[in-house]
Amino acid sequence: MRGWPFRRALRLLLPLMALGALLLAMPDLARAAELATSPLVIKTSDGLEHRFTVEVAATDAERERGLMFRTAMARDAGMLFDFKKVEPVAMWMKDTVLPLDMLFIARDGRIVHIAERTVPFSLATISSGEPVLAVLELNSGTASRLKIKPGDRVIHPIFGN
Repeated sequence: MRGWPFRRALRLLLPLMALGALLLAMPDLARAAELATSPLVIKTSDGLEHRFTVEVAATDAERERGLMFRTAMARDAGMLFDFKKVEPVAMWMKDTVLPLDMLFIARDGRIVHIAERTVPFSLATISSGEPVLAVLELNSGTASRLKIKPGDRVIHPIFGN
């Protein structure tokens, strides 16, 4: 009789523990579903247009979390950090698994600075160099592969274009 309450508790706890483990194993999917997505286009100086689907980090909590702990991102995906006002911005890669390209964008959608191939988990500050409205994070090497440079234009509703 003594072992019965323990076995019953164990039978009840095991499914709950399995569900918890499943939820912990799928944070990328759960988080991705939380943020709004929208199309974004980058027009390069050579006249090409590159299309992406971006998650928009528009609140302090969303911007603070960013792409931390993500282990994969689609080739044509990214995260757009909307800071709501134009100001100097500094980013870092703390708890960010993916190497990224960071595109710092002025109010009019013009790319003013690109930090390519950022280092995962780094605490080094990555600065915009001047006041910006937003930062676009893409998979590492995307800017180089698509020949995206400062002066190119980002088309998205937050820039009014």
